[in-house]
Amino acid sequence: MNWWKNLKGNVRRKEPLSRHTSFKIGGPAEFFIEPRDIADLKLLLDLVKRYKISVSAIGSGSNILANDRGRKGVVFRLASPVFKTMSFKGGYCEAGAGVLLGQLLRGCQRRGLSGLEFLTGIPGTVAGAVAMNAGAQGKSISDVLIYVNVMDKNGTIKILSRKEVRFGYRTSGLTRYIIISALFELTRNQKENINKRIKQYSAYRKLTQDYTHPSAGCVFKNPQGYSAGKLIDLCGLKGKRVGGASVSRKHANFILNTGGARAGDVLKLMACIRKKVKKTHQVNLVPEIKIW
Repeated sequence: MNWWKNLKGNVRRKEPLSRHTSFKIGGPAEFFIEPRDIADLKLLLDLVKRYKISVSAIGSGSNILANDRGRKGVVFRLASPVFKTMSFKGGYCEAGAGVLLGQLLRGCQRRGLSGLEFLTGIPGTVAGAVAMNAGAQGKSISDVLIYVNVMDKNGTIKILSRKEVRFGYRTSGLTRYIIISALFELTRNQKENINKRIKQYSAYRKLTQDYTHPSAGCVFKNPQGYSAGKLIDLCGLKGKRVGGASVSRKHANFILNTGGARAGDVLKLMACIRKKVKKTHQVNLVPEIKIW
């Protein structure tokens, strides 16, 4: 039964998720689908509902730890040109779900629009960043969001204002929706000033974060009043290793794939970290990454 035969986008069977996650970890997705446009996305949702197939969205895979055995059902990605457009009007920018944050920043910088520089160096797409309310140094993407254009699981498109979305620290109330695009309100500034801030954020990230091996960035959320990385460091866990997974010696909230790491290695290392931090500091660490 080729239930997918009428889809117009790219359909791949048994696609390794390790090719689509920044961790470079993950077994095969039963179906890996890139819808061609909105109509194709609606058709996909109708088909998975009709045939009772599980469905998951992925962007750049920068905050996902995928199971070694892979993932059943459909993993879809909004990566076709329709979902990677940007439009600018006045101080506003509307960006499609599949636009990479680096592309968004460059587009804003060229037009003298400021307000998103804090996203410099954060990997991911617009949809992923909005869904997890990405941010850095006390700022979050929801601070400049006006509305988000979404599709529900029935294929109905609606616009949700920032106030209608329950944004929190690295969370949002958008998990039951598929993000199509987002509108941001920015401020006019000199291109030179924007570029200077981008360079400052980039230099800070290179100084403090570890890019020597594949990772998913910060593994745990910062508990209120604490730095997760500092708590892990104080427990003497920098360099702690399980299989091919290792706690970074530069940033203790990074777990690195130093070569051949499996999801099981990362999960065991995460469990070790949480247990030691709980015992030493009486603080429960909560994962920031998604565990598939």
